[in-house]
Amino acid sequence: MLRDEGLDFEVREYTDEPLSVVELKSVLGKLGVEPSDVLRKRDAKELGLSGDETSAELFKLMASNPTLLERPIGVRGRKAVVGRPVDNLLELSTRR
Repeated sequence: MLRDEGLDFEVREYTDEPLSVVELKSVLGKLGVEPSDVLRKRDAKELGLSGDETSAELFKLMASNPTLLERPIGVRGRKAVVGRPVDNLLELSTRR
């Protein structure tokens, strides 16, 4: 679907290569959201998290437990989108 729209992309396996706190802050800044906005509730619950943790705590937790982060996330330049539904990724197309 993305290639059909002329979008080149690179896949980063988040479990093999988790985002650092700095990278998470950058991506979430591009999304315009707080860590709690992209926290996978089920995974958080499994780790005993309440969802009331501070942003600083969540950034650290997401860096060390990448499954806590909603995914996929597409990034292009200064823009990012959460790819759920996957059609959201088309917002990164320069043709739109």
